[in-house]
Amino acid sequence: MLAIEFADQTLLEGACFGLGYGLLAVGFVLLYRNSRVINVAYAQVGTFASAVLLVLVAKYGWSYWIAAPIALVIGAAVGGVIELTVVRRLAKAPKVVVFVATAGVAQLLVASQMALPGIPPKVKRFPVPFTWRGTVGDAVVRSDHLVALIVAPIVVVVLAVFLGRSIWGVAIRGSASNGDAARLAGIPAPRLSTIVWAIGGVLATITQLMTRPLIGVGVSSGVSLDASTLVVALAAATVARLRSLPIALGAGVALGILQRVLLINYSSTQGLFDIVLGGVIVVAVLTWGGLRSTEEGQEWTFVPSDKPVPPSLASLWWVRRSGAIGYAVLALAAVVLPIVVTASSRQYLYTRIVVAAILALSVTLLTGWAGQLSLGQYGFAGVAAFLAMRLAADGQGFYLAALISVIVATVVAVAVGLPALRVRGLLLSVITLSFALMAHLDLFQRILGDERGQLLRPTGPIDLTDQRSYYWFCLAALGVVVVVVSRVRARGSGRSLVAVRSNELNAAALSISPARQKLTAFAVAGAMAGVAGILLAANSPTMIPVNSPDFEPVASISVVAIAVIGGLTSVRGAVLGTLWVVGLPAFFPGSDTAPLLASGVGLLVVLMYFPGGLSQVVGNARSAVFDVVAKRRAGDGSAESTSLRPAGSITPSRIIGDPDAPALVTAGVSVSFGGNRAVDGVSITVGRGEVIGLIGANGAGKSTLMNAIGGYAAATGEVMLHGSSIGGWSPAHRSRAGLGRGFQNAGLFPELEVREAIQVALERELRTSWAATLTGWPSGRSHERRIRRRADELIDLVGLGRYAGSRVGTLSTGTRRIVELGCLVAHGGSVLCLDEPTAGVAQKETEAFGPLLLDIRRQLDASMIIIEHDMPLIMSISDRVYCMEAGKIIAEGDPITVRNDARVIASYLGVDERAIQRSDARP
Repeated sequence: MLAIEFADQTLLEGACFGLGYGLLAVGFVLLYRNSRVINVAYAQVGTFASAVLLVLVAKYGWSYWIAAPIALVIGAAVGGVIELTVVRRLAKAPKVVVFVATAGVAQLLVASQMALPGIPPKVKRFPVPFTWRGTVGDAVVRSDHLVALIVAPIVVVVLAVFLGRSIWGVAIRGSASNGDAARLAGIPAPRLSTIVWAIGGVLATITQLMTRPLIGVGVSSGVSLDASTLVVALAAATVARLRSLPIALGAGVALGILQRVLLINYSSTQGLFDIVLGGVIVVAVLTWGGLRSTEEGQEWTFVPSDKPVPPSLASLWWVRRSGAIGYAVLALAAVVLPIVVTASSRQYLYTRIVVAAILALSVTLLTGWAGQLSLGQYGFAGVAAFLAMRLAADGQGFYLAALISVIVATVVAVAVGLPALRVRGLLLSVITLSFALMAHLDLFQRILGDERGQLLRPTGPIDLTDQRSYYWFCLAALGVVVVVVSRVRARGSGRSLVAVRSNELNAAALSISPARQKLTAFAVAGAMAGVAGILLAANSPTMIPVNSPDFEPVASISVVAIAVIGGLTSVRGAVLGTLWVVGLPAFFPGSDTAPLLASGVGLLVVLMYFPGGLSQVVGNARSAVFDVVAKRRAGDGSAESTSLRPAGSITPSRIIGDPDAPALVTAGVSVSFGGNRAVDGVSITVGRGEVIGLIGANGAGKSTLMNAIGGYAAATGEVMLHGSSIGGWSPAHRSRAGLGRGFQNAGLFPELEVREAIQVALERELRTSWAATLTGWPSGRSHERRIRRRADELIDLVGLGRYAGSRVGTLSTGTRRIVELGCLVAHGGSVLCLDEPTAGVAQKETEAFGPLLLDIRRQLDASMIIIEHDMPLIMSISDRVYCMEAGKIIAEGDPITVRNDARVIASYLGVDERAIQRSDARP
């Protein structure tokens, strides 16, 4: 049992540092509520402004009371400028791009801070507004303690009153809650955003002015990103659920006291607080899962890098192989490079470029494709590196030690990724960053133990003792990783990852398990990071010290920046980003411009003009070349249009369960949201091959009932599919059993091509094996050919040949509806639940939907439940109709009976006789 002593001085110091954490957390809450942005540069703004005050007071002799207002103005100005020049310009970019851009701003502020005039060596303490010293109990209270204890609560109270009582504060809160509604109401949302970021700059400056005297030394330059402070502040903000300012302050104080108490009582266990902090973050995150669905739904839509290849060029071999040609040129240059440059020191740097590219590729797979923002990749790399060192020191051969270490890193990555089953984005990044911090301060030391100085270098028939040979060895490893990752994206495994990232609901409706895909992505990315970590460790002449900067948490943020600046969703982007950020300083060691381009300045310039990264630049150039060539060739080979009529046969659905039982039965299904019962004891029956219409006014509970049937809403009661109870099954499990689902918004997967979307739907019957994909087993290639052939047949079936290579997000609503129907046909469900399938479709096309749905029903031999507001359509195709009101069924029967029901007329159709007569029309 832990025996902890609480001394007055310890509590005082902890409370003062905790107030600093709390104020930083308050700033994170304020900025996130306004812009949904993780501002990595937030603390650095205050550090820069406080450094200016230190220079003015300590070097030039200015009064603190004059320098402090200047520092606050600087903090406000820097915060406002960040919003105006970075956040606003990247407003439509993915949040991860804005996150990386703020990291670039932080680097720029560090460089600006280093450019400030130096401080006289005699200055040992940071300036304070007044000098005082006294005692309270056993604690010695100084003026810096008083400043922290007085200023922080006052700042939070003033901020709370401003936001809660003032006109500007109310406008800021309204704009943060619903920016579109605020703009419609005439609230100047952009101006308010700038004001909020300026307030954030003031808060960051106050925090630094308050806490820097507690540290005891004054530093005016060389201050980099402090991952430890960042994680503690984010943890406090997470405990406050990114909403409550007082709770954020209180959580910061509690964490500050806890940190100080553990430090004093267990000084020999350096990482104990970080372990406890990780537990606090995980508990806070797992008890709060609402952020993902309500506030982060649009964070993962990325800028397309490439336009489709013009049809007239598709047959040219050099067009089809343009990507492979580019990789071949890069590979040839990389192989020749150490022959031209013979200095071992330069070859050492080139090896680090290669290893960094492997880590960047792991970020591409995990974040770019799977949508899981991990800031812990160097943590996984370090686990593998130090474990391999330890095993090598114990006498294990290099390759066996590497294999064991990669497996362990994979398991650790899966364990860290488990919270991804509930959260994503900001909250997941906080968890992974806290792991990286804990690993750096504690886990690496535990793995390595007392071993030091062990040379870790591959042994075997190939001599890898010289740097050039080892560089080629690492280059070969990178080549293997590029091939494997490219294969993942080109096959069903990668399509499933992107589908889950783009639209979890649709992916689950097509039998793709989001949980399985996320954990698999963490496992594969963790293994890749493990390989990179071992190669990085073996590149050093001796065992890397535990506190090496190679595996510090900030490095994990940097590798995300590398992937983003290159192009987060492409393999070539990871390579290009690495060549830019890590390669430029290595290739041009004597240049002053190269480090500048590779730093935050260059990163910001690229992202400002090309949010898709360097890959977007290459993609634009490639498309320009193709366009020029295409203009010289006759015709574009594109004369097709969409069709609403199946042109061939459809494979009947496979029934899992009792074929003689009703297709679907719900018994007493109820769904409640808080105190509101959206669905109240609904019982319906869908017979084999029946088309059931579900009608009712908006808010009647129709979609909620369909969500309960599909497993997307927690419900009581029983749901039976072909005689089997599916109430406890996940949406993906229900989909695999034959329950298909179409959604009202027809969002599908915006970044996938039409052909890829159809291929995702085919995964129910033609499941892609991750093992075959990763190993390149021949069965994987034949399986992919079979999926593509079947997808092309279905595309021709619904007349989408013209759009086969187009991204779903670029299509009109009507065309997306056709794609959705194609996906449902490919899925081959035995019961199809369609939520307003004609929403957003032109009336002429709507009239053709009825025969199309009936034809699909007939050929699939499936049953259908259809929610629809087009009365002529739903009445003409339904065998029976249910009408809902206030969550209950108020009428059921054949269409004529329900149409003439008095309750239906009063509740939904209204008393207008013309509307009632129209409901009896036939398309």
